[in-house]
Amino acid sequence: MQRTFSYRRQEILQEPMITEVRNRWPALFEIGEVNLEFMRITTVPLISKFIGQLDKYTDALMKVFRHKGGCAGQKIRTIMALTAKDTESVEAESLIAQTTMGIYVIRAEGAGPEEEPSDVGVVLEGVEVLQNLPSVTLGCVMLFGLIYALNLNYPKDLKCTFEAFQKILMELDTTKLSPK
Repeated sequence: MQRTFSYRRQEILQEPMITEVRNRWPALFEIGEVNLEFMRITTVPLISKFIGQLDKYTDALMKVFRHKGGCAGQKIRTIMALTAKDTESVEAESLIAQTTMGIYVIRAEGAGPEEEPSDVGVVLEGVEVLQNLPSVTLGCVMLFGLIYALNLNYPKDLKCTFEAFQKILMELDTTKLSPK
């Protein structure tokens, strides 16, 4: 197994397209394997650590989000509004194909944002790499884990968010803080 991990890491460090990695290493795109790969790289269990830390900080984060004003508050409200937006199927498929890195959420017709989604998935380079996830939270965890497993850079627009995941929630590389 260690030999396979080393061989796969060498391939991934050469930055192949996601479709190539998925064809070559399909198990890497399963929840359990993402968790194991993250643990091999960092020695930290991905899902349990992320969810545990998120539970620890959720109340404080919600207070901050509700009371935030100014430009940051407006950005937060815009993001929250987008989570409730309905998109037609054809338009959604087109948006997924154009997405470099993201999470999609499918809700039953007429369902509100507070209801459980019928599907949550992760998209990398326009390819749905994980589907049928039970929650948006697990979608975030898997996206974060895949970024590590596939040696990807954080998206420019979400760099601070992923750095918060890394440094605060996962407690990784906490000595090197970015300027923001």
